[in-house]
Amino acid sequence: MADNLSPAAVYEFIPKLGELRDTVLFGDVWEGPELSKRDRSLITVATLVALYRTDELRGHLQRALDNGVTEEELKGLITHLAFYAGWPTAVNAGRVAMEVFGD
Repeated sequence: MADNLSPAAVYEFIPKLGELRDTVLFGDVWEGPELSKRDRSLITVATLVALYRTDELRGHLQRALDNGVTEEELKGLITHLAFYAGWPTAVNAGRVAMEVFGD
């Protein structure tokens, strides 16, 4: 059942979402010259932490690492957000980061 709820399954079920993700979000938005991909990753991870978006956070933590953000910077981001977005969101993000970083 979990496989049926994966993002890939959702994009197959609603193809327009996948198309918009590929062409608009990861095409136009992520490729825009205004911000570096590293900066975009920091902004995205911070937003996902603050909004308690656990599933999406996993992929974007890895993307942030791929875009040059260090584990230490991400740990600092999570700690900083504990005071602005709430302790539970930071603890949740810490759990997700442990998974992604393999700690």
